[in-house]
Order: sequence, then structure tokens, then C-alpha cells
Amino acid sequence: MTAVEQRVVAPGGGHRQARSRSAGTIVLNALVGLVLAGGAVALQTLALSAGDMGQPLTYSGAKGQEIDAGRFSVKVTGVSSAKQLRSFGKSVPTDQIFLVIELQATVPKKPLTLGTPDLLAADGRRFQATDKVQKSDTIAGSAIQPGWWTPGVFVFEVPVDALAGAKAVIGAQGSALYGEPLMPEAQVELGIDDATAKRLASAPAEVYALGEKK
Repeated sequence: MTAVEQRVVAPGGGHRQARSRSAGTIVLNALVGLVLAGGAVALQTLALSAGDMGQPLTYSGAKGQEIDAGRFSVKVTGVSSAKQLRSFGKSVPTDQIFLVIELQATVPKKPLTLGTPDLLAADGRRFQATDKVQKSDTIAGSAIQPGWWTPGVFVFEVPVDALAGAKAVIGAQGSALYGEPLMPEAQVELGIDDATAKRLASAPAEVYALGEKK
């Protein structure tokens, strides 16, 4: 009887172990699948985030409007053109045209310095601010403080065909050691239609004196 009982018990036990291993394999496979799926989603999210993080947060507006870009606000108050710039008694000419953008900037809490702006032409061309003047002659050389509006200018040296429909792209100065993600920028329509572009090109001021009140 004992031998028979052992033979009866042995198959039953083996069957239970087989079921146990089968269930464990299913659970393990399911967990592996979840981990792999989660990893794929995480990698996908990381790739999307990395791409998104490299793009600035753009806040749009027009000349005369206060554009709140979160970390700073700007307001373009005037646009003019000149044949020459004068700074510290020295005049700098151009064989194109100097486009002078007058603006004000403020910050809500933390002081910052504006970075070098771009001029975005209607056809997609980009022009950096001219390097013929010191940064300290422009608002890019000023620390923007909370509580009041800091006035200043940006100056671009551009061909006349870049004037109509142009926008100024103004951002905060980033870290020199590492790139800050999601930096804000203000994109300002300068209100230069075809008629205004012709006037700016045909009748520029002989000299624009930087740092002097007009």
C-alpha cells in the first residue's frame, strides 16, 4: 500500500509543480513585458522632452504692446533708421542701414540681463545685433531690475530688403557654462509695412547718438 500511495502522490505532486512553474513563467513574462513597455515609453518621452527642451518658449506681440515672457517683459516703443551711429564721440558708418529699436524691459522678481537679440526678416533670414557698438551702449548691457522699466535700444545692421515685416526676437541671457532649458523669448512685430520700410530706407537719420535722449 505504501508503494502504491507513493506512486499516487508522486504524480500529483509533479503536476502541481508543473502548474506552479507555468504560472510563475506567465507572471515573469508579464512583468518583463511591462518593464520593456515602460522602458520604451520612458525612452520615447525622454526623446520628446529633449527635443522640446531645446526649443525656446516664444511669446508674441506687436510694437507698443507689453509682452510678458514670464521671466521678463518687453515693450518696443519706437523704430528708426540711421546712416551712422555715434558713441563716445566716435561715428560708425554702414554700407547698409542701421535699424534702431527703442524698447523698455522689466522683470517680475529676479534681475536678469537680456541676451543678444535677432532680427527675423519676413523671408526667414536672421540677423544678429550689430557688433559695431559696445554691448554697454545697448540694453543688453544693462541689468534689468524688478519694480521699474529700464529703457534702451538694440541696433541691427541690415539690408533694406529685410525691413518690411521684420520682427525682433529678444531673450534672456543664458548661462555660459550650460544651456538652460525652455528659455523664454519675446517675438515682437515691429509694424514695418512696405510704406514704412521705404521711409526708413529713403530717409534715415544722418547720425543716431547712442545713450543720448532724442
